[in-house]
Amino acid sequence: MSATRLLVLGAVRGFGRAHGYLVRTELLTWGADEWANVKWGSLYHALRQLAKDGLLRAIEVPDSGGRVDYEITETGDAEFFRLLRDALRQPEIRQDMLTAGLALLPALPRAEAIELLEKRLHALESGRADIIEQTGAWADPGHVQELFDLWVHNASSGVDWTRGLIERLKAGAHTMAGEDPTGFGMPGTWTPTQV
Repeated sequence: MSATRLLVLGAVRGFGRAHGYLVRTELLTWGADEWANVKWGSLYHALRQLAKDGLLRAIEVPDSGGRVDYEITETGDAEFFRLLRDALRQPEIRQDMLTAGLALLPALPRAEAIELLEKRLHALESGRADIIEQTGAWADPGHVQELFDLWVHNASSGVDWTRGLIERLKAGAHTMAGEDPTGFGMPGTWTPTQV
């Protein structure tokens, strides 16, 4: 999965219609280059590729010197939600998908976000149990235990954080899709730097 793909689809969806510079500027204000491994040089390529794949619609703006605006297609909207759901549900070694998913979390209804995060929590707990089980099989060299200890620590941190986010969402933290008719969850109603 590509965090850039998810973020670009999310940004265009949020604006309703956007050109490359607007998408780039918005993602830059989020610091996406730091936490989602977004490479600015590939952003325009991503827009063109998403249009080629039928996920975005490219619209040449008359009298603009060749500027192209993009709108998300129905297929693109479905792909956005597929990527977003996978990013929240599936633990991965790479954190860029999770961070991209969190940046776009308000696009989902509260109940669905909680359900996806509960699936993530279950997978993290299961993965942690597997690591602990494997630890007993490794006796030598002894320093390898440090690696397993790190993995267990990271898995435990992921479990604790995910459980906390679920609790915060259940308590009403964050405005989610369907809760605010002028908010982030509605395509074309996003104001820059809302995330």
